[in-house]
Amino acid sequence: MAEFRIERRSALSPDDAWRRLTQWERHAAHVPLTRITVVTRGPNGLGTRFVARTGIGPAGFDDPMEVVRWEPPEPGHPGFCELEKQGTVVLGRAGIEVRPEGRGCRVVWHEEMRIARLPAAFDGLTAQSGRLLFGRAVAGLLRG
Repeated sequence: MAEFRIERRSALSPDDAWRRLTQWERHAAHVPLTRITVVTRGPNGLGTRFVARTGIGPAGFDDPMEVVRWEPPEPGHPGFCELEKQGTVVLGRAGIEVRPEGRGCRVVWHEEMRIARLPAAFDGLTAQSGRLLFGRAVAGLLRG
């Protein structure tokens, strides 16, 4: 299982950072060749399910996910969101923490993932690629 962690400091309030990071459809603007569809009715929260479709036309794959932990930040307390990947291609979990820090916040994105049928020898490359891709997405979401 490939594992990586991304940390970003933001001048945004924890509430604003949380809102940006958990608007799932917005992630697609920062992930190449990907569109995201939320398949449950809003508002976002525990049990929300969405699908990230990566590819061009019929050449691609779906990465369905479900929110299995939803604890928005409160004054003086961090927020936590955990996603469970439920597809057949990308497996694992992702966690988002939004912690108050100074006048802004610190965001920690933690991911444990495995690509189906890809040998464990590629976990390092998978983690490095994920760190770059998701780091770019988190930075973009926090910028607005």
